[in-house]
Amino acid sequence: MIHERHPQRRLCRFLSAAAALAGCVLAGTPAQAAEPITIGFGMALTGGLAAAGKTALLAMQIWQDDVNAKGGLLGRPVKLVYHDDQTNPPAVPGIYTKLLDVDKVDLIVSGYGTNMIAPAMPIAIAHDRLFLGLFGLAVNSEFHYPKYFSIIPNGPDPKHAFSQSFFEVAMRGNPKPQTVAIVGADAEYPKNATEGARDAAKSLGLKIVYDKSYPPSTADFSPIVHAIQATDPEIVFVASYPPDSAGMLRAATEIGLKTRYFGGGMVGLQYTAVKLQFGPKLNGILDYDYWIPAPTMQFPGIMEFLKKYQAKAPSEGIDPLGWYLPPFAYANLQILGDAIEGTKSLDQTKLADYIRSHPFNTIVGEVSFGRDGEWSKPRILEVQFQDIQGNDLEQFRDTKAEVILEPAEFRTGEVIEPYSSVKK
Repeated sequence: MIHERHPQRRLCRFLSAAAALAGCVLAGTPAQAAEPITIGFGMALTGGLAAAGKTALLAMQIWQDDVNAKGGLLGRPVKLVYHDDQTNPPAVPGIYTKLLDVDKVDLIVSGYGTNMIAPAMPIAIAHDRLFLGLFGLAVNSEFHYPKYFSIIPNGPDPKHAFSQSFFEVAMRGNPKPQTVAIVGADAEYPKNATEGARDAAKSLGLKIVYDKSYPPSTADFSPIVHAIQATDPEIVFVASYPPDSAGMLRAATEIGLKTRYFGGGMVGLQYTAVKLQFGPKLNGILDYDYWIPAPTMQFPGIMEFLKKYQAKAPSEGIDPLGWYLPPFAYANLQILGDAIEGTKSLDQTKLADYIRSHPFNTIVGEVSFGRDGEWSKPRILEVQFQDIQGNDLEQFRDTKAEVILEPAEFRTGEVIEPYSSVKK
């Protein structure tokens, strides 16, 4: 064995070799060697919105992988930093304070849904941060914050646009309906949705025969459906989150709700798990949606994204189709990434100015922003569940189970009414 007589020289040679090797590695992978650009958010991974929140997270992780595979942004990798908001609005301000003050993230986006976005707004405003909101209904109508942008196709007047297509379908009926019942949870999203529905009903000359809210903790919806039925409305507009959408549908089916048009703002009926649970009980319901794979909605890149999503979804135990929220969660970060590359900056004001003044080509189509950071043009779908025979997944892959009624340029069928007979 040969012993080095000068250990200092041996150490110098070792350090020089190590430095040279490190230099080669860093030179070969510049995006991975640079400090990552961090994007922080809370997301419903438990609680009532978790079924959708988990799908949004997977979509965002797919975007992260896609971007990093292309070298990242500004020559730096992208890293998502997230915390479970537990579908608990009071927890949201603390999460965003931690993201900004402790995690020191470069950028923030929202979790899923109006009730989770609204509590984060004051934190974003106080820190003067760009903030992209995922599926929030009219969240910025009170704040008018210039650095907020809404990733939901409700247009510049979201409170009214949200229910517009529902009422347009109903008012084409012959004879025209005369009466409407309006019901929603006592929470941020349903309040905004029912306010718009109330204004729409009045402008159309409809008589509002029932107009009440219920506590978000409500479990038994039978008394509510009985009370609605007692007023004999021709239209029933419901604004509800997933647990109460399921409860309302269950009660309407068991009681045998008699009305011509039922639904409108029921969040959760877009989820594949809920579709499989209720099957034929969905028939006749009118509800909003934002994208289904109809021939009229084949935007560039969306089917490629869904192929990736659907390959990963089974192992994650989440919605196997991913039509509702995931494309928009991906598009949300597409817009942010394009703005970063467009400005060559992480400056919050420059990014906000760029997003406000540029259109974006995304997997959910072209997006541009107008007043209060809402989409400049609404694109809310009104769909009706029709001819569902069982509870198997394959029939829900066929878009014939969900017919697009509005807008006209995306229409794939015509409405069947009354609800009372269609659901049988």
